[in-house]
Amino acid sequence: MDVCGLIIRFNGYWEDDKYVSSKSRGLVVPKRLTYNNLVSLVCSITNIDINSYWIILHGMGYGHSRQLKMNIIADVDVIFALIEDRCTHVIYVTSGEKHNMPGQVDGMQQTISPKHPTHTSTSCSNQVCGDGSAFGVGLLSHDVSTGLGQKENIPVEEVFENLKCTEEGLSSDEAQKRLDIFGYNKLEEKKESKILKFLGFMWNPLSWVMEAAALMAITLAHGGHKGIDYHDFIGVLALLFINSTISFIEENNAGNAAAALMARLAPKAKVLRDGKWSEEDASVLVPGDIVSIKLGDIIPADARLLEGDPLKIDQSALTGESLPVTKAPGDGVYSGSTCKQGEIEAVVIATGVHTFFGKAAHLVETTNHVGHFQKVLTSIGNFCICSIAIGMVIELIVIYAIQDRGYRVGIDNLLVILIGGIPIAMPTVLSVTMAIGSHRLSQQGAITKRMTAIEEMAGMDVLCSDKTGTLTLNKLTVDKNLIEVVFAKGVDNDLVVLMAARASRLENQDAIDAAIVSMLGDPKEARADITEVHFLPFNPTDKRTALTYLDKAGRMQRVSKGAPEQILNLASNKSDIKNKVHSIIDKFAERGLRSLAVARQEVPAGTKDSPGGPWEFVGLLPLFDPPRHDSAETIRRALDLGVSVKMITGDQLAIGKETGRRLGMGSNMYPSSALLGEHKDEEITGLPVDELIEKADGFAGVFPEHKFEIVKRLQARKHIVGMTGDGVNDAPALKIADIGIAVADSTDAARSASDIVLTEPGLSVIISAVLTSRAIFQRMKNYTIYAVSITIRIVLGFMLLTVFWEFNFPPFMVLIIAILNDGTIMTISKDRVKPSPIPDSWKLSEIFATGIVLGSYLALMTVIFFWGAYETDFFSDHFHVRSLNKHNHDMSDPDVSDALNKQLASAVYLQVSTISQALIFVTRSRGWSFTERPGLLLVIAFIIAQLIATLISALVTSNFAGIGKIGWGWTGVIWLYNIVTYMLLDPIKFAVGYALSGRAWGLVYNQRTAFSNQKDFGREAREAAWATEQRTRHGLQSAEAKGFSDNKHTFRDISVMAEEARRRAEIARLRELRTFKGRVESFAKLKGLDIDVNPHYTV
Repeated sequence: MDVCGLIIRFNGYWEDDKYVSSKSRGLVVPKRLTYNNLVSLVCSITNIDINSYWIILHGMGYGHSRQLKMNIIADVDVIFALIEDRCTHVIYVTSGEKHNMPGQVDGMQQTISPKHPTHTSTSCSNQVCGDGSAFGVGLLSHDVSTGLGQKENIPVEEVFENLKCTEEGLSSDEAQKRLDIFGYNKLEEKKESKILKFLGFMWNPLSWVMEAAALMAITLAHGGHKGIDYHDFIGVLALLFINSTISFIEENNAGNAAAALMARLAPKAKVLRDGKWSEEDASVLVPGDIVSIKLGDIIPADARLLEGDPLKIDQSALTGESLPVTKAPGDGVYSGSTCKQGEIEAVVIATGVHTFFGKAAHLVETTNHVGHFQKVLTSIGNFCICSIAIGMVIELIVIYAIQDRGYRVGIDNLLVILIGGIPIAMPTVLSVTMAIGSHRLSQQGAITKRMTAIEEMAGMDVLCSDKTGTLTLNKLTVDKNLIEVVFAKGVDNDLVVLMAARASRLENQDAIDAAIVSMLGDPKEARADITEVHFLPFNPTDKRTALTYLDKAGRMQRVSKGAPEQILNLASNKSDIKNKVHSIIDKFAERGLRSLAVARQEVPAGTKDSPGGPWEFVGLLPLFDPPRHDSAETIRRALDLGVSVKMITGDQLAIGKETGRRLGMGSNMYPSSALLGEHKDEEITGLPVDELIEKADGFAGVFPEHKFEIVKRLQARKHIVGMTGDGVNDAPALKIADIGIAVADSTDAARSASDIVLTEPGLSVIISAVLTSRAIFQRMKNYTIYAVSITIRIVLGFMLLTVFWEFNFPPFMVLIIAILNDGTIMTISKDRVKPSPIPDSWKLSEIFATGIVLGSYLALMTVIFFWGAYETDFFSDHFHVRSLNKHNHDMSDPDVSDALNKQLASAVYLQVSTISQALIFVTRSRGWSFTERPGLLLVIAFIIAQLIATLISALVTSNFAGIGKIGWGWTGVIWLYNIVTYMLLDPIKFAVGYALSGRAWGLVYNQRTAFSNQKDFGREAREAAWATEQRTRHGLQSAEAKGFSDNKHTFRDISVMAEEARRRAEIARLRELRTFKGRVESFAKLKGLDIDVNPHYTV
């Protein structure tokens, strides 16, 4: 090796230019070894005649590193002798590589430092010091890197010798010893300071506004015969501290819960220990372990492949290579890459931080990019800040330029708008709501890897579901009496089963292998009287397995089982038997049976790689995979919720249609190759593929590239698409889908690519997750409308009081309003809500419009109340309470004026506080607020807050707070006034929603009335539009129906669509059976669908 430098890491730390050894590791290092002395020692025993070498001395304790360019090393052995018993490991840096500091090593080869080195320029063995310390942890300076980039390669036998292990694996005791030395197979997590994390909750735009208010209170609020406003300063900081504390505690709890959930998703590895295969967490792997790698696995550690067939490895996540690379026995594989094809055993050579890429611990990770949720949060915050800014500018102009009032008065009024208008609790409420929702989803069997997937799940309107294991039980059985063996002579049903069993695995079986082998009396019969030569495992491309073996006569033969079309393509007499095979497949499909084909061939050449003689198609086995008991009901619920479920299956089209018919999801299905393949079906060549995909109920014969394309085309049609998957071939589609859902027992690759991982089987888990996500989203949406409304009502209401009456509301009391509001609103994260019956999403125009209207209404009612109390005797005359009319008081007397203003402040405080908190009951419901029962915590918090507000107004007089008690009479009047105010909130909410839907304006434009007394007004038009939309050959909308289908459907519309879809599925089933064609046409017309009957495609 052409060595140009070394990195030497010592077990200790540098202190004042002196090296202090670590006693715990028992290293023989001088107590005080100065840095300069060490450099001098190195230089004195090496040849100082070359200027290209350098050395880094790195102390582990404090992480202090020293670097010195010097003339070093003519002989590497000299350096090893020098650092013997003084360092943990050495990293070679070969010429031409990047010279990075430790922790940023890229391209460096890690090497063990031997106790007594004999040769070090090529490799070093893994040895442990007698004192128990390890001299290094990366392994084999360049044996790992052949396959990984360098030309040289040491044989696998030497790998075993260096690692002190065998092909039988390690013992549990030895594995534990190595685990103690090398550590866990994961990266060291960066520990975040809890203090900085806590302070981080005070560092966002909304907090900045509150912090500005605190600074105003302490620096600008003085004068006007008043001291510095310490009360408001302390109050604002207390409010910030309370919100930050709640956010910190809840996020910390959510983080702990998430860590526990993610531990359940930790990657596993099949490892050979104590002579037995077992599944262990990938984190406990150590160098020397023997692991099994198969299709869909993510490589758990750097390893060297042992004997077997070459693998196809996807390294795109690590190296950026777009195509899988082939890895042969003896090659090295990277931790974090994915097995795309094949199965083989390997020996682990490096783990954790010592792997070439150090990516093993990131198989399950959360995404921290700025998502749509954060953008929405920013938009709402900016809206509130802009509203406050506008209000402040108007107040400044009016107070100082028009009213010419004092300096302190203006500052106090600005503080009122700043403190009361900013929704400081918004980040806390929304993040807590999301965290609690994520926990509830996990309780239902859906672990959320990415928090923002919750809002996307709430808006999902298309779910592409795989069939096997999700819609069906994935518990296959074979009916031996239905086996068809008409293709080979001298073969009976038992022999067909035996051949299929031979082409199956006896260990690590999938569902099909288990079903076939279980048909034998004894599983050992599958290998009886034969010698296994080579087994070809299943892969998504070939869709078959094969066994090459020697029979008892010594002749080499091969048997294969798999998808009928794939096996049929192998057969030498394909053209002769094709029609017969398809006929049997259709017959099986009519009974809901899947087909499995079996073929055999002789291999005269006698080698496993020989193509062999002609294949003979032997027979077809019927496999029955019954639908899950809840699938039909779940699909009905999905349709009622506005979620279209599309079946994605690799089975034949007939099977897909039959399953769709049984589940009531429709049978308007296409073979994926007919839509997306090179040879499209002539019947649909002229039709728009995107629209066909959008209207289809499912796709059969699907390959990985088809799944990816289907999702892309649906997204192009503005759908929010969910995609389920379980295998490595599903990973690209899971990644591109809006919500990637890895089903129960999915591969590591599928879990890594997904956003949500299911721990329970079946589709019902997904639909439950949809409902829960919509409930979570509804809580967040309710709060954002509330937050915008309160900002508008505070800014507009107090601005108008200042502009028209020069009324000064005390800043301390608006602070009390904010604290009580925040305490109440925190409970909304656990509120009872009704999920939306249709897919929901952030509609900022709806949030802003509703908030502005409701906030303006409340502000107006506050202004009216103030006018009635301050300018008239309305309340005193009708309710016999003490008059607050300024005309009945001597306002020229400062004491009288001050007392009246304090009583008015107390009255305004109670009016604003009670109706503002009551608003949450309106925004939390889509219907009448009194018909939807709120959560108990919300009710309790509201009652406590209102009791406090009422007692303060009725009984408290405070100079620094600027309020005077108003007694129980006025509190009763205010409560009655707010009840009347509240009664109009629901109608206003309905009016805003009605206006935003656009239907009100459409009716006005067409000179019609929205409230006609005509029975079933518009029924004929709706039915005609529906019939027109359905009257196409492939379920496509006609040109004149596009306007109808583009409208937003109501809950009733979607229910009707679901019912019509079920009717069409029944019609399709009858037509496919080609019986009573005339009756089918009559049946269609009787149902009001007026559908043309086509003999080839379903509707």
